[in-house]
Amino acid sequence: MNLLFRMLREAARASSGFITLLYERFVVLPHNVKQALLLLVDLVSIPVALFIATTLRYGTLQVEIGSSELLVCAATVLVSAVVFLRLGLYRAIVRFMGHEAIVAIVKGVTISALLLALFLLLTRTEVPRSLPMIYWCLMLICVGGSRLLLRSWYRHRRQRSARRIAIYGAGSAGRQLLTALLHGEQFDPVLFIDDNPALRGRVINDVPVIGLDQLPGQIRHYGIAEIFLAMASIGADRRREITQALTELAVHVRTIPRFEDLVRGRADISEVQEITLEDLLGREPVPPRPDLLAVCIAGKRVMVTGAGGSIGSELCRQILAESPAELLLVDASEFALYNIERELLEVAAREGLATRIVALLGSVQDHARMRLLLEGFQVQTVYHAAAYKHVPLVEHNVIEGVRNNVMGTLTVARAAAEAKVRTFVLVSTDKAVRPTNVMGASKRVAEMVMQSLAAANAGGTRYVIVRFGNVIGSSGSVVPLFQEQIAAGGPVTVTHAEAERYFMTIPEAAQLVLQASAMGSGGDVFVLDMGARVRIHDLARRMIHLAGKEVRDEANPGGDIEIRITGLRPGEKLREELLSEGSVGATGHPMILRAVEECLPWVELERVLEELREACVDYDCNRVRDIFARVVRGFDDRYPCADALGERLNERAAGQRPRLKMLAPVKSG
Repeated sequence: MNLLFRMLREAARASSGFITLLYERFVVLPHNVKQALLLLVDLVSIPVALFIATTLRYGTLQVEIGSSELLVCAATVLVSAVVFLRLGLYRAIVRFMGHEAIVAIVKGVTISALLLALFLLLTRTEVPRSLPMIYWCLMLICVGGSRLLLRSWYRHRRQRSARRIAIYGAGSAGRQLLTALLHGEQFDPVLFIDDNPALRGRVINDVPVIGLDQLPGQIRHYGIAEIFLAMASIGADRRREITQALTELAVHVRTIPRFEDLVRGRADISEVQEITLEDLLGREPVPPRPDLLAVCIAGKRVMVTGAGGSIGSELCRQILAESPAELLLVDASEFALYNIERELLEVAAREGLATRIVALLGSVQDHARMRLLLEGFQVQTVYHAAAYKHVPLVEHNVIEGVRNNVMGTLTVARAAAEAKVRTFVLVSTDKAVRPTNVMGASKRVAEMVMQSLAAANAGGTRYVIVRFGNVIGSSGSVVPLFQEQIAAGGPVTVTHAEAERYFMTIPEAAQLVLQASAMGSGGDVFVLDMGARVRIHDLARRMIHLAGKEVRDEANPGGDIEIRITGLRPGEKLREELLSEGSVGATGHPMILRAVEECLPWVELERVLEELREACVDYDCNRVRDIFARVVRGFDDRYPCADALGERLNERAAGQRPRLKMLAPVKSG
């Protein structure tokens, strides 16, 4: 008996291998050859179905077949072949066979059975009247069954190599995504997740629907490797809740494009993407007011400094959408300027925009160059985004940070006043509030320059300051760094377990800048109501889980990626702030606040700026920090100067420091 079982098992393996070989050979055949083979199978099925139908009706294999029966069989085969071809039974790809193909099969078999009955009637062949009906059932099994068998075999083979995924959302978007994924070979959808209780327990195209509460147990049962969010039209709040609920499952989560991108044709339902930074951080974007966006831009001549940077380039994109007469792109980086100019020219050509785009190389510290540009192009609005913003880098390059962030702002602002520019907008940062680093202090002094010039009514220019938190996705920000570290297998580095930051997206930051430029009356400091801070350690854990990995720590030593605490860097704060101790007022925008910040009169500030200039000329980093400690409220000067060149110069004898002659005096005339 055991020998018999072994023989049967070996025979089954051999037959399975033979069938697999035949299927693999069939799949790689040209499409027209596969069509011919399917047609041949269908035509052979007709006499086989007639014979079986006759045998079943008479209950015996001893059936007499005369010339009339053979004539009817031949006529049915020939005419059915024409009918099957006309109905397009062989145009559909079997493994993607859908509703239309099934309807065509039923139509073809029905017509074939009716033709059989007609031929039997015309030839007066004496057969039972139920024979065509039995033939119809058998042909439906042969023609439809052969295709279903091929499709099932294909799916079985596909499931062995494809990644098993679950689709969150069993609505129209989820079903469209399911159809798109079934046409590929990379993913195998095995589960739907949906919040609608009416859909739970249902089966959609062989895929069961469950609720979110059932998901943890089903992930291991089905071996799910990824979850695709197919909820293109839901609100940001609900998307945030779902994303946060999935973060603890250690499953890679991706999403389909947003509804507006699908509607505008910018994306396709099958283009599955990584979770957006907005979903990841759970922040509700601030809706822009179109009436404010265009005030300082539409039909005007606009300049953006730092146009090739993260914020500057997004400002340029959104400014271009408001149809300025001219858009001047100013940057010291040739490569960055080339990239943004090329992008904007392509957009302008595609959208048919009449805006003249001009790329201009230049440093914001060059007063003559800035004034020539502003006067020569008769600029009406300036967005000043040229600044060094990476805290550790500025801490190690103190003098360059001050020259660019403070003196550069002063240079462009003075040139704007001399050129009678109407509106000047400074892009600032939350690190300017009670700063613990040189970068933040330099930005606060830059704000004070704007406030003092506005108070002095310099040139009639309206000076506006916009302050916001960390911009996710910008160069040097923490989210892209975490993504790179996770992709490399870790570790993910966090400076402090309790470090918290405000976050906003690059487009949202640019929208805020553009709206604030229309709202300010002069010297205003605008800040965004950014909600609660985000704990960086929690953000790192969430990103690891959404990438389908587990955090490796004491509680889970077998995890995939470690979160390593590296300690706060020089000048880095544990928690950032958006407002100092000044009062706060409302504006015309529900999410934008106006802060009242103290500032120095221009006469007094001018002396401070001259001191800073002299300190930069002497390359005296400690003196720079002393000046900041004296004029910037809350500046923490406990940390020693970390400027790399300054440390080296301090090792040399006194009086050997080189003087930097390129800085112009602060006082004009």
